[in-house]
Amino acid sequence: MSILLQIIVIICFLIVIIALFREKTDFLTYSMVAMIIAVLATFILLPERLHVEMFILAIEWEVIFFLIALFAIVEILEDKRIFEEIALRITNKFHTNSRKFFWIICTISTLCAAFINDISVIIIFIPMVISTCQKMRVNPAPFLLGMTICINLAATLTPFGSSQNILIANKFSLTGAWFIINLGLYFIIATLITLFILDYFILRKHLQEIWTPHCQENQEPTDLKHCEEHELIIIEDPIDPKVFNRNIIALLIFIVLLFFIPIIILVGLLGAIMFVLINPRTDEESGKKRYDISYYLSKVDYKLVFLFITLFIIIFCMEINGTIRIIEKFVINTTPDNLFLICLVILLTTSILSAFLDNVPVTIIFIPVITAFITVSGYAAAPLLIAFILGINLGGNFLPQGTASDMMTLELAKKHHIHDMNYRRLLKVGGAFAVVHILIGIGYLWFYIYILL
Repeated sequence: MSILLQIIVIICFLIVIIALFREKTDFLTYSMVAMIIAVLATFILLPERLHVEMFILAIEWEVIFFLIALFAIVEILEDKRIFEEIALRITNKFHTNSRKFFWIICTISTLCAAFINDISVIIIFIPMVISTCQKMRVNPAPFLLGMTICINLAATLTPFGSSQNILIANKFSLTGAWFIINLGLYFIIATLITLFILDYFILRKHLQEIWTPHCQENQEPTDLKHCEEHELIIIEDPIDPKVFNRNIIALLIFIVLLFFIPIIILVGLLGAIMFVLINPRTDEESGKKRYDISYYLSKVDYKLVFLFITLFIIIFCMEINGTIRIIEKFVINTTPDNLFLICLVILLTTSILSAFLDNVPVTIIFIPVITAFITVSGYAAAPLLIAFILGINLGGNFLPQGTASDMMTLELAKKHHIHDMNYRRLLKVGGAFAVVHILIGIGYLWFYIYILL
């Protein structure tokens, strides 16, 4: 009976994985159907061990409400065009120096991606970068490559840099300070090495050529209309400096709170309320200012929230029927009795799985395994968590389709006819840097375990 139940729930979990992998599929529909099947099968085959309340408590509500609050804050900042203003100020200040512009735009976009959704960063920064490169007559491809590859490192810096980090941080009570202390050095080393290599081998070569934007290659009159359609002209009403300044101050306060208060749901709700209070909306009918958090909550994309809920419940079913325990025993029994080798196995295994599967399910599956290594086997928590965080965040960078930000970069490059930035090149360069980042991670783990620990 238990084996049959395990098979049914595993099939349900695989349905979620496959649905996430297929871009044109509404993964939420399949996820909810799979969750219902898993729950019904568990109730039917193990009726004496379950209550409805157990499924409700299995959901990590702290994570759910923090995600909703964080998404609402991002919606407010995007509505006020705060990050767009940051990108615009950078391009205006450094557009006369190509190399300095490359380093600044890659660094700032990476730091922004450590705090907000990486797709949002790509959508905001890339049009600005392409426009600036056109003015400088410099090929945008190396700038786009630099931003995309460095942004993939952003998730290693903060507990809210990715969805999987939020899960890990909540489960193991990791603060922003913990990330800075234990992973800050890795982030700095990996980012600097990445930028130096890109600068020396890619950017330098492109700076030696005079690049002609696509729409200026053919100056025939018949092509003028076509060129006007694709010319990047960014005309926006200027942002009120007071609005920009108070949102930047509020963002810094929010980040500080996240770093030092371990209760993420409290910080998330406080942050959402703070941003709503400093950004009242104007009522269209009365013209009066009013605080309207429901407006921003209505703009939040809840797909990821519901995906988390379905995964929490399916994994709970796997815990009840003993599947998670089997995975824990298998990993522990097949792993060598050496902390560094265990960390190496975790890093490589999660990297490989994340390259082909969605990061969130892999994270939820491996959290009990990491917990078992810490509580049952008694190994030091920090190195195991570092290996876990690096593997789960870096593995998706082997393939462009492994991260949504990579695919968005390719889409924007195609839209604006940046021919040097295509799937083949991102696969080649991005995959090579994914290997480099993993190797740096291995070296960092060795240094951390044998020198710092």
